[in-house]
Amino acid sequence: MSSERVPVELSKGVNSFEKIILREIRGSSAEVYLHGGHVTSWKNENGEELLFVSSKALFKPQKAIRGGIPICFPQFSNHGPLEQHGFARNRIWSIDTDPPAFPTNSSSKAHIDLILRPSEEDIKIWPHSYEFRLRVALGPGGDLMLISRIRNTNTDGKPFTFTFAYHTYFSVSDISEVRVEGLETLDYLDNLQNKERFTEQGDAITFETEVDKIYLSTPTKIAILDHEKKRTFVIRKDGLPDAVVWNPWDKKAKAIVDFGDDEYKHMLCVEAAAIEKPITLKPGEEWRGRQELSAVASSYCSGQLDPQRVLQGS
Repeated sequence: MSSERVPVELSKGVNSFEKIILREIRGSSAEVYLHGGHVTSWKNENGEELLFVSSKALFKPQKAIRGGIPICFPQFSNHGPLEQHGFARNRIWSIDTDPPAFPTNSSSKAHIDLILRPSEEDIKIWPHSYEFRLRVALGPGGDLMLISRIRNTNTDGKPFTFTFAYHTYFSVSDISEVRVEGLETLDYLDNLQNKERFTEQGDAITFETEVDKIYLSTPTKIAILDHEKKRTFVIRKDGLPDAVVWNPWDKKAKAIVDFGDDEYKHMLCVEAAAIEKPITLKPGEEWRGRQELSAVASSYCSGQLDPQRVLQGS
């Protein structure tokens, strides 16, 4: 056996669903299912899993996978007439054998290009033609990058409008020991209070109960500090002005069929999104939304992360 790592490998996952395994030379890895174009695993070079996937996740046709990074398109949540979070996360994507050039900062060979086009059934519920291209890439330092390109290919001259989110589930040690920085003083829509608009008052977001908020006009960089693991996730994003923060807490967790009763303690969703101002594309126009995730060792200063290292850093 050669010790050389194969950067891209096609494999069988749960219930024989096809998946792609990406491996970086230093040991980090990611797994992407063709079902949903769904990233289900992201491990650092020590083999530690950085994403949360529920032990009760359903790997079934037409069902979304609970955890990882579901893609919400063409609708976020119930913000429109379609099924919850749209249909892209429930469809089988194809490997894109002839992708357009994706401008990336790394020369990593550990990447895969996927494509989704509407089926006849999809057009009945959302009558538009589109091409959704997704690149998933692992950087040399283990960073995980997702780049989405959505193009309007309607031939009838009609524009279409959509909302979007990378519904990322991060794995955390203990939700009550986690804080989110970068969203202070911002306005948010509270989904638990009829999408009413409020202004964040805290100097960081901490968790003591159910949270389901859409933060508006957010910075391009957000940090999630996990004190117990002394780990900080950094989310960098482009084309995605909003950020959703979600944890179902105990009562809601028990009501979710594909979610363990106590699993809310070990996950947090912070989602790069475009919700408040839906995106409209005319025929031939293309939208691009990028998310880059990194996990770094936390540096503490008076019990908090040194902001120079993360929010003001490179």
